[in-house]
Amino acid sequence: MRLFNRNCVLRLSLIPLSLFIATNSLATESPAAVPLYTESELIALINKNTHLARVKADDCQLVQDIEARANKMALPSYQFLYGDMLAYNVCVDRNVELGVYYMRKAAEQGLAAALEQLGRYYDTGRLVQQDKAMAITYLREASSQGNLKAQLRLVKLFNDGYGSPRDFEDAYRWLFNSMVADKATHRKIERALTKLAQKMPDSVVARARLPI
Repeated sequence: MRLFNRNCVLRLSLIPLSLFIATNSLATESPAAVPLYTESELIALINKNTHLARVKADDCQLVQDIEARANKMALPSYQFLYGDMLAYNVCVDRNVELGVYYMRKAAEQGLAAALEQLGRYYDTGRLVQQDKAMAITYLREASSQGNLKAQLRLVKLFNDGYGSPRDFEDAYRWLFNSMVADKATHRKIERALTKLAQKMPDSVVARARLPI
């Protein structure tokens, strides 16, 4: 028994080939894969505080890769990213305790952004209980790596009466030797250093102003 008659075959042959190609293309087309961030790219995103926005912009496609690099490979930049995702409910269920855990892991490996963020959180009492001594510990380490936000906050804590005078010289030196193009930030640094200098002998201030 014939399945197709001659007229039917003729009608099928008249359908444009381009239609078959387009239909097949739509059926097999899949979303473009999002490339995983390199370490340097991710650190640059973190320093600009755009890392969470980037994960959301990538439609949360990299969650499993991010978790693997934070957990199994223990890369500090990915530990920080995954910790922030957990703390702020970005592409994963919110888990503040686990988020802070990964932030600490990144800080333990010396990631300046993680050290600064934890220092800021302990200073303000965000996500953790307020602890000025712990804030100074984290901020001091981040400041020694040249993190400007940490340096400004550390000097402010010292100016507000927290911390040990033994740390004033280092804090002054780090902030004094920072390179800043923004005029408003430059004036803020000058005011902070002027106030801190009043807490130190002139000879210590002069020593702290020497180039690093």
